Amino acid sequence: MTTPTSKSGAGRRSIAALICASLAAGGLAAAGVTVLEPGTASASSHREAPLISGEPQFDNTDVYAFVSPDRPDTTTIVANWIPFEEPAGGPNFFPFSEEAQYDIRVDQDGDAKEDLIFRYTFDTKTKNDRTFLYNTGVVESLDDPDLNITQTYDIELIKLRDRRPVSRTKLADDVWVAPSNVGKASMPNFKKLRDDAVYKTASGVTTFAGQADDPFFLDLRVFDLLYGGDLSEVGRDTLKGYNVNSIALQVPSAALAYSKDQPIVGIWSTTQRKGANGRFHQVSRLGMPLVNEVVNPLKDKDRFNASSPTEDGQFLKNVTEPELPKLIEAIYKIPAPKTPRNDLVDVFLKGVEGLNQPPHVTPSEQLRLNTSIKPTAKPKRLGVLDGDNQGFPNGRRLTDDVIDIALQVVEGELVGAKNDLGDAVDKNDKKFGKSFPYVGLPTAGSRGKTVKGNTTNNVRSALGGGVEAGTDDTTLIAASAGAGAVGVLLIGSGLLWWRRRNDRAYY
Repeated sequence: MTTPTSKSGAGRRSIAALICASLAAGGLAAAGVTVLEPGTASASSHREAPLISGEPQFDNTDVYAFVSPDRPDTTTIVANWIPFEEPAGGPNFFPFSEEAQYDIRVDQDGDAKEDLIFRYTFDTKTKNDRTFLYNTGVVESLDDPDLNITQTYDIELIKLRDRRPVSRTKLADDVWVAPSNVGKASMPNFKKLRDDAVYKTASGVTTFAGQADDPFFLDLRVFDLLYGGDLSEVGRDTLKGYNVNSIALQVPSAALAYSKDQPIVGIWSTTQRKGANGRFHQVSRLGMPLVNEVVNPLKDKDRFNASSPTEDGQFLKNVTEPELPKLIEAIYKIPAPKTPRNDLVDVFLKGVEGLNQPPHVTPSEQLRLNTSIKPTAKPKRLGVLDGDNQGFPNGRRLTDDVIDIALQVVEGELVGAKNDLGDAVDKNDKKFGKSFPYVGLPTAGSRGKTVKGNTTNNVRSALGGGVEAGTDDTTLIAASAGAGAVGVLLIGSGLLWWRRRNDRAYY
């Protein structure tokens, strides 16, 4: 077992002019159509496709990629899975699946083919299968005997040429996963547990896997006819209080990029699920945010999740003739920009020329990052739109307001239709960290109000009466008024319901 080691106007005009200039050159429209060829596929975001919405352990929710603010010679990638984790969702809580390969994929040369795969696979151990509890006492370390369910993981680096593996290297073996945050009684110092789950490999790669606060901030009531039909349903972060399972990876940028002269990489995550025949099949895929959630129609969502960037030609029309501007025009009477939307092809499928577009790029859906652009001391939430070239769509930082950016771009910000659309949710409810893995601590299962004062009296009050004090502080027996009475038995911290029948108690 491995031991853990531990909106400035000038900026907006300049970037818009940059993109418009590339459009005027004529290269994008031609390349966007002729280079992309339809491919075949077999059967992300938050519950974005019919099939994957029923399999949350395999569902990618978001991908982030940015030059590390405190270590600018490295690049950090954060990929999240399992949307809408209710913090008190015990007793099984939220493990990674043992039947999955969780991949972070990297295209180093812009040809829509992955050159590197960082593959995470997980193993689960149960200390005591005769209890229903996730933990049987206070958990103070990752190997604490009272943490009943534990997970570890391996990382394999796969290098490819033309999508065929040429080498495989084990980067880490049996690394601890940070557990789900059951609550303050069970895990009084969860930050220590999370910090202990950060592990630096011998190759200089730093890794983390475990539960985290969902860093995506937005008002998901967009699906109620676009924020209520009158913009009355905005301003509430509907992901507040929910957690996700995060995989975070920090890699020296020199090892991630193709070369010093070609520092732009494309990044996406995938999940492969093990089938009955023992083979793994891709069931989820995510690069740029909101693509499969909002850009792709229902008929394409499952196909996209099973596809590769090399097959993205089949989805080109969804980008050049998007549905969202038509819906906004119908509901809010804001004219939709003219189609075909080649400006969206540039931003979402190629990268911005002169910023994060690789030379000889093959258009495809990836999160593209120029690893040579150093972090800014004061990130702007609108990223490139506000002159901050270290932000989205040049990669994606945790603080980037991708909803506002995407809405403004889709409504024609880059083709002369200036607007300030947004969901009025401008930041996450929890602060992000200043060091790896940067994600916020997960919300604890014990959140919310707690009763005050004498425990015995408050238990009686909360249950509406019928609970009497026992002979000591560890046992409370419910009073019975005859056959059929229902009561509660409190033994230590365990709670059992019982029913009295014919003067005998059944537990």
